[in-house]
Amino acid sequence: MPITRLEIAGYRSVRQLHLELGPVNVVVGPNGSGKTNLYRALYLLAVSAEGRLARTLAEEGGTPSVMWAGSRDPKKPVRLKVAVDLGELAYELQCGPIPLEDTAFRLDPEVKEEHLWAYSGGRRGVLMERKGRTAFLRDADGTRVTFPTELWSAESVLDQLADPHRFPRLMEVQRTLKAWRFYHHFRTDPDAPLRHPQVGVRTPVLAHDGRDLAAALQTILEVGDDAALEQGLDDAFPGTRLEVRADEGRFSLLLHMPGLSRPMAATELSDGTLRYLCLLAALLSPRPPPFLALNEPETSLHPELLKPLGRLIVNAAKDSQVWVTTHAEELASTISQHSGAEPVHLVKHEGATTVKRNKGEDDAE
Repeated sequence: MPITRLEIAGYRSVRQLHLELGPVNVVVGPNGSGKTNLYRALYLLAVSAEGRLARTLAEEGGTPSVMWAGSRDPKKPVRLKVAVDLGELAYELQCGPIPLEDTAFRLDPEVKEEHLWAYSGGRRGVLMERKGRTAFLRDADGTRVTFPTELWSAESVLDQLADPHRFPRLMEVQRTLKAWRFYHHFRTDPDAPLRHPQVGVRTPVLAHDGRDLAAALQTILEVGDDAALEQGLDDAFPGTRLEVRADEGRFSLLLHMPGLSRPMAATELSDGTLRYLCLLAALLSPRPPPFLALNEPETSLHPELLKPLGRLIVNAAKDSQVWVTTHAEELASTISQHSGAEPVHLVKHEGATTVKRNKGEDDAE
């Protein structure tokens, strides 16, 4: 189920924003414009389906820190809202600060409202509606059912209802959100696991921090698109050949480069080279996700790698809906040239993240 429409409100620098999404989506803007906030808002939906909403918001500083801090109507409740249209289904999550009560867990969110709708014949029918700790749902027969127990206030209904046969549409949304994939940091410091041999198993999905890079690349060579991997490597580093060694089950990678008498081990490679290899593994996954999001993938990359990366991203869009946030105009231009998708440019308007229009007008909504 691809995302066709995204709405975010009340989250960090985003007061109110709507976007129509296509197969390839590139969000461009200078530092501080709010690009990452859009990426993180989508990430919140994915973690809510896994039961990690409270933990994720706590790691961001807690619910009070992530709410819109600008001017607001004092008569309206303080809410963070993220909503997506997924073809014929639409899902919405609304959170707010935990009420003032006798608790030490001040960073926790409280899910105020949650909705799931189905579109049919131009109309929108309610499949699930949550208010606070109670909810009702429509089962597979269309019968209205009240949630049998009191809901845990800090997490989504998606993680608390385990009856896929009775509520198939709700479980369909949960499976979709859990299958989304996000990459925003590949660890490349001297002690990073990817620089050193690691016990490996067949790895169709690269870890979020790239720790299993060697095993992921070997998996592509054995069961994935090895030709695309070799082409992506040669496109960035002409004449270079990848080697993955598996000594007693511990995997390590080496690069054979033109003009060098020996291969370069991962401990010797630059941060940018390793990050490009991680992006290769992520974008050529033998198990592509329905939605793949990259946050500033150009970090540490040499400018000459932006065009090869852009072509890789467009190629990945054949199997996954792709979202990229970047401040590299050349990367955005390359993706647009090969996909036809126009980048979305963000700016700040009175402290709020807005979409810059072609004629200089901003979408403050």
